[in-house]
Amino acid sequence: MTTIESSTVEPLEPDAEWRAADVADASAWTLHLSDDHLDELDAALAHARSVTDDVLDVTAADFPLPTLAPLLHEFADGLINGRGFGRIGTLDIDRLGAEDASWIYWGVGMHVGDPWPQNAKGHLLGDVRDQGKAPDDPTARGNEIGGAPLTFHSDGSDLVGLLCLDAGVSGGESLVANALWAHNELARTRPDLAAVLYDPLPYDFRGEQREGGKPYYLVPTFTRHGDRLFIRYIRPFIDASQRHAEAPRLTELQREAMDAYDELITDPANRVEMLLQPGEMQFVNNYHVLHGRRRYTDDPGHGRVRWLKRLWLATDVLGPDDRPARYQRIGAMTHWGAKRTRA
Repeated sequence: MTTIESSTVEPLEPDAEWRAADVADASAWTLHLSDDHLDELDAALAHARSVTDDVLDVTAADFPLPTLAPLLHEFADGLINGRGFGRIGTLDIDRLGAEDASWIYWGVGMHVGDPWPQNAKGHLLGDVRDQGKAPDDPTARGNEIGGAPLTFHSDGSDLVGLLCLDAGVSGGESLVANALWAHNELARTRPDLAAVLYDPLPYDFRGEQREGGKPYYLVPTFTRHGDRLFIRYIRPFIDASQRHAEAPRLTELQREAMDAYDELITDPANRVEMLLQPGEMQFVNNYHVLHGRRRYTDDPGHGRVRWLKRLWLATDVLGPDDRPARYQRIGAMTHWGAKRTRA
């Protein structure tokens, strides 16, 4: 029994729908950094380093970008109100090195949004690379698993950003799918199943719950707030919640609804694929777009290890009144903000 009637389920934010054919021109969703922009980034880096020796203390004001900042603000608006994903490039990683490039990436990010903790350790500038965690480890998170593909999923913030420092040997293509279109298509064709996904589903905390807290949490796949749609969906974490006896049991109807949604998400006509090169940044709206990756290969012996830096960001494009309660900046996982660290 669902808490909303299928007759009330309807497509939302149609202007943010797209299919692969609609976004085939990569130049339309890529912000190309000119030589002048790159010089401006170098100057901002020098200024930020003169202010502090801790990158996590750098604010947008500490990283002045007089000509690039307006473009980044426009870019962020497109993430929330447009196609929901985009790419920025390209930094010269060979010249800058990983540390300076990470500072620049952080500075760019501060013009796009505010940092959001990515885990219970309080990581704000996370690493996405092989950290020795196996895919079947019940405490593993996607950024810690090496080589394996990642299914389409959302992260726990408004926006997620990735900077490629090393592409590894091969593979690791980044995939994005229009989760909002998939919702709208499900609403159009199977509103009864779409309604099921407006009810809370259990998620495995992956061992990062508050001390003494439940090992799972509840959140709907779809949340409507006014005329906006907010999506959170990580099917493997939902399925993993069932390892906890105290977590609510998934019903056959919930599984049927997720299967139907998965079929729409994984439709190749609803997907964009890009292979991030060193110095390229990708940003995604977690509420409208799901992201994943293909399998990849490293060669540690020759220093070729796929390495991305990650930001979770809260954007001012969405104000407090634009968000449901569970998506406010102070949310259910405030214990994650108790620490403030680099990866």
